[in-house]
Amino acid sequence: MAKVLFAARQDRWKVWELPLRKAFDALDLRVDLVTAAKPETVHHIIYAPNSDVQDFTPYTNLKLVQNLWAGVEDVIGNATLKAPLCRMVDPGMTQGMSEWVTGHVMRRHLGLDTDILGQNGVWRKRVLPLAQDRTIGMIGLGVLGTSAARMLANIGFNVFGWSRSAKNIAGITCFHGVEGFQSVLRSADILVLLIPSASTSANILNAESLALLPKGAEIINPGRGTLIDDDALLAALESGQIRHATLDVFRVEPLPPDHPYWHHPNVTVTPHIASETRPETAAHVVAENIRRAEMKEPLLHLVDRMDK
Repeated sequence: MAKVLFAARQDRWKVWELPLRKAFDALDLRVDLVTAAKPETVHHIIYAPNSDVQDFTPYTNLKLVQNLWAGVEDVIGNATLKAPLCRMVDPGMTQGMSEWVTGHVMRRHLGLDTDILGQNGVWRKRVLPLAQDRTIGMIGLGVLGTSAARMLANIGFNVFGWSRSAKNIAGITCFHGVEGFQSVLRSADILVLLIPSASTSANILNAESLALLPKGAEIINPGRGTLIDDDALLAALESGQIRHATLDVFRVEPLPPDHPYWHHPNVTVTPHIASETRPETAAHVVAENIRRAEMKEPLLHLVDRMDK
């Protein structure tokens, strides 16, 4: 019987235990699911990078580390990890992110704040734009970015997507490389950031790149706080180069109460709620990968360890 170690904070065990056991039962997998074990007896680790497990060296019989988070930047550089590492691609998280992005794009596209915040007795008639009149730039075409881009394209938006390597996605105008990145910026009325944190993506939105956007463009960032040079964005907001920024992720979380973003009239802060792994749907991904590891079948969402 395979021993599976759940290595995450104790409060996470409370919400994950039942969905995991149900998912294992659905696949008729007989496993010993535990929160503590002698390292040499463990075959699979269901892993959160903020757990107590940081040195994988004692886990001499490890077949798989299944990350609970979509991001793997906090574990991929761990030199003690030799076993296969799989990222979490949760259908529930993907759907939730797409809905959050679409909701905030629609809010800015339709100017809903004018009505929601304008309840002062003044009758404001205006002609609303159509989706086809607006270009959305999607920076990042991984699972989350592609799903959100498709949802926006299905509404009728012109969606320009950028990724590091070339992609071909129906309904999305795809770009890659430095010139492609600049092309997306120059075209985007609303720019959405959905790329993972990495050394090559830190401050990808800085004074130079913000200046490439059309004047009055808007930013939506549910990706990573490190993607944006905060000082450059605040300066662009003050100059009017950027009309509004909707930010869900930050370099320091929770965002300190005295941070300028809280008090800026053209910034919307949401508390890292764009999407989250949902145990009810993600548990099936975990169970399937452990089944595959046991059967020596190709793993789902295997991380390329050379792509750091």
